[in-house]
Amino acid sequence: MSSVINKELPDFSVQAYHNDEFKTVTRKDLEGQWSVFFFYPADFTFVCPTELGDLADKYAELKDLGVEVYSVSTDTHFTHKAWHDASDTIKKIKFPMLADPTGALSRFFGVYIEEEGLAYRGSFVVDPEGKVKISEIQDNAVGRNAEELVRKVQAAIFVANNDGEVCPANWKPGADTLKPGLDLVGKI
Repeated sequence: MSSVINKELPDFSVQAYHNDEFKTVTRKDLEGQWSVFFFYPADFTFVCPTELGDLADKYAELKDLGVEVYSVSTDTHFTHKAWHDASDTIKKIKFPMLADPTGALSRFFGVYIEEEGLAYRGSFVVDPEGKVKISEIQDNAVGRNAEELVRKVQAAIFVANNDGEVCPANWKPGADTLKPGLDLVGKI
């Protein structure tokens, strides 16, 4: 499996359920903003609503950073609406829920499970130029933490805006960063 880090998003056009409407989302809609693609296996499941609810709770914080969130599964936009109408947890979602029934987006990001027609849990951060800057894929039995995703987004934005600086482990806004150079080699 090849990495998607620094790969540019392909052109795409998918249906979405967002704000009680069906709409089309394309690559062009992402231009000029940071984006998070949050893949999960399927609607009407068990771990997925816990993750999506957690992410919904962090959505305002991500929007304040200038980030749009796109949750994605291989379900249709009709299924997303039905799940939204049926689940109090999913009703909290304010971000677009993308439908990927052909698996095209899931395949690009490397999360598609061919034998099941589902996606692994994958979180991806895309910069305003459409390049993938963060990639995390995990087994479907393990849920993710939206707070850690927010921290990674903050770090990616900081690095993009501060040439020559890097963020160490557990970095949070306001904490010290590093400037790689010979003076640091072997001293950290």
